[in-house]
Amino acid sequence: MIGSLMMCVSVVVLLVGMLAGIAMGIEQNFTLAPAHAHLNLVGGVLLFMFGLYYRLIPAAGATLLAKVQGWLHIAGAILFPAGIAAVLLKGPSFEAAPIAGSLLVVAAMALFAVIVFRTSRA
Repeated sequence: MIGSLMMCVSVVVLLVGMLAGIAMGIEQNFTLAPAHAHLNLVGGVLLFMFGLYYRLIPAAGATLLAKVQGWLHIAGAILFPAGIAAVLLKGPSFEAAPIAGSLLVVAAMALFAVIVFRTSRA
């Protein structure tokens, strides 16, 4: 079920994000703070919330659209902050990665909006 997968991926991503935050604090180098924040929010919190919705409304999570939405968001949630980190560390020649990642995340959010409107009850 895509909801369970999203929740499992989210806790791994949050753990990685938290450990990265601790490492930044230990080194007193916060260059990657924007990547850290996007990893935690987009990759951790949003993924978990989507997973919860799919677990709460099983019919929503059982659709092909939900599977597409889940995989798009997982890919974007990893590519987006990784791309931000690459730009911060290596320069603007890596800008395509966070742009592509952000577009995947927005597309996944748009699909999720469609799913919610189709499956929620007033």
